[in-house]
Amino acid sequence: MKLIFAVIQGKDADNLVTALRANGYRCTQINSAGGFLRETNVTLLIGVDDAAVPDVLNLIEQNCYTRTQYVNPLLPIMEPGEFYVPNPVEVQVGGATVFVLNVVRCERIA
Repeated sequence: MKLIFAVIQGKDADNLVTALRANGYRCTQINSAGGFLRETNVTLLIGVDDAAVPDVLNLIEQNCYTRTQYVNPLLPIMEPGEFYVPNPVEVQVGGATVFVLNVVRCERIA
C-alpha cells in the first residue's frame, strides 16, 4: 500500500478531487498557502494499493496545470533618497508536487 501526498494549486483542487472520486479513490484535503507567492495550495492525502499508483498519478497529471503569472519582486533595502520601480517578474505556478510513501500498516475504523 502507498500514501500519495499531492501538493497542488487551489484552482486545480475541485477538478482533481472530482476525478479521484469518479474513479473510486478517497482523499483527504488539507488547505494551505504557498510560501513564495502566498497563494492557496491544497495538499491531498490519497491511500491506494501499489497497482493503483500509476492511475492516480495520471489523474493528477490530467487535472493539474502549470500557469504563467506575473509578480512584483520584493523591494530591496535602499538608502534614503533612492528610487526603485520594481518590474513584474514572470513565474510558472501550478502543476503538482507529489510524494509517494510506503505504508507499513493501514486500518480503517468505522
